[in-house]
Amino acid sequence: MMNIKISTAQFENRSADKAYNLSVMEKLAGKAASKGSHVIAFHECSITGYTFARKLSREQLLDIAEFIPEGESIKKLQEIAAKHDITILAGLFEKDENNNLFKAYVCVDKTGLKAKYRKLHPFINPNLTPGNEYCVFNIMGWKCGILICYDNNVIENVRATRLLGAEIIFMPHVTMCTPSTRPGAGFVDPQLWENRESDPTSLRLEFNGMKGRDWLMKWLPARAYDNAAYIVFSNPVGMDDDQLKNGCSMIIDPFGDVIAECSSWEDSFETAVITPEKLTRAGGCRYLKARRPELYRDIIGQEHSSEQKVVWLDDKNI
Repeated sequence: MMNIKISTAQFENRSADKAYNLSVMEKLAGKAASKGSHVIAFHECSITGYTFARKLSREQLLDIAEFIPEGESIKKLQEIAAKHDITILAGLFEKDENNNLFKAYVCVDKTGLKAKYRKLHPFINPNLTPGNEYCVFNIMGWKCGILICYDNNVIENVRATRLLGAEIIFMPHVTMCTPSTRPGAGFVDPQLWENRESDPTSLRLEFNGMKGRDWLMKWLPARAYDNAAYIVFSNPVGMDDDQLKNGCSMIIDPFGDVIAECSSWEDSFETAVITPEKLTRAGGCRYLKARRPELYRDIIGQEHSSEQKVVWLDDKNI
């Protein structure tokens, strides 16, 4: 495999404004390509916006959702990819011919749609249908996978995607700065975002503390380390509907080290060169080979008891 240069992006999306969001993505994709990037990845529902969807009826969600690959957004992504000769990953709401609704994430290059993934654990809107398939595909000789946001908190999903061959796992999110039972969690006051130029310190403390980056660093590097995989994490920055998000889009190598991270509050991206050597040098490579599936195959595959089932009422169960 050859080295591959990947950018992870973050920007402040506008709810239901596909034209604006795609224009920002085109700007960032062009800049990344001009600096030699082969791939750029955007956040969950980067085309449509995310948090506002919790308020939508089924009819409203169907109106904003698109068929894939026939939809206008996929055509626009292909146009951008061809113009700048770059592979693009982005998210949107999808509908099928039976009006089932999904949270989708796609990979598009100048030839068209390369991959589509449907979120396994959607919960922003009760009208969404869970996906039922993992996704592994090829970019420049690298095997790549996709897991959206909460999918990555269920560790079996990451391991399964790795066992299917994925060496790079794209993990688009809209996360952090959200109430939870975990200590230190909660919303960040939108007024801090409004005052970010006059008082950057207060905002940075919230973004980097337990409401934001400190929580992320408790678990995200472990997904890379345990599985000897590269992780490409993308997350919005700024207001997503009425909730403030803190970005921190980053790329993590198979050693669990952050090798690129966005720290700007502007629309931006950061880039890392992905090299194959780390895949076999990292400890996770040995852990994968040391597995003894006969010990836990039936344990991991067992059904939930009624006490174990989680019912998603809103986004506070994160």
